[in-house]
Amino acid sequence: MELSVLQQYGPMLLRGFGITVFCWLAGTVLSMALGLMIALAQRYGPRWLNWLLRAYIEVIRGTPFLVQLFVLYYGGPLVGLRLDALPAGLLGLTVYGSPYFAEIFRSGFGAVPHGQIEAARAVGIPEPSIVRRILLPLALVSALPALVNFSIILTKETVILSIITVPELMYQTQRMSTETFRYLEANFVLALFFWGLVETISRLGRRLEARVTRHIERG
Repeated sequence: MELSVLQQYGPMLLRGFGITVFCWLAGTVLSMALGLMIALAQRYGPRWLNWLLRAYIEVIRGTPFLVQLFVLYYGGPLVGLRLDALPAGLLGLTVYGSPYFAEIFRSGFGAVPHGQIEAARAVGIPEPSIVRRILLPLALVSALPALVNFSIILTKETVILSIITVPELMYQTQRMSTETFRYLEANFVLALFFWGLVETISRLGRRLEARVTRHIERG
């Protein structure tokens, strides 16, 4: 283990890790928001829209993320969509993650007791208020573990962005190993950084679940 190599490439690896965290955070937030909109549209939209969204979900879930990223980055210019590597990577993560989050939210909506929704309608609460004050909070309680779990999965998908030259951690460790031929050190750093990121997300998720549980017990 050559520690001098790690010291030499340390700033570059830290920059790559920062970009990895940014890509994960932005991709998770955007794909979760899009997934929530898809789930709500499936629940309240017309039947034809439900069919279209179901087709979108099946196509995205049925194809590898790498293929989707290639189509977006290299095929996009053929239809006038020209994006730099980083925006293309963020858009790719958003598109890839949204169907999974949509299914998680759909499952959460299904776990909400139907009687509570009917009771709110019976007393004249508008549908937007029912969604905001009853449906979403109760659905999030049951969906939270799955949301955290898939957010962790997305951290590992960020390494694929190196294929389109996004300078995240995988890209920088590949560059380090190519220039120094120190593959052990490069992969050790890669594994260490991702282990730390995943462990941090896991702990935050557990704390959030515990806080939500305590809030429900008090309520």
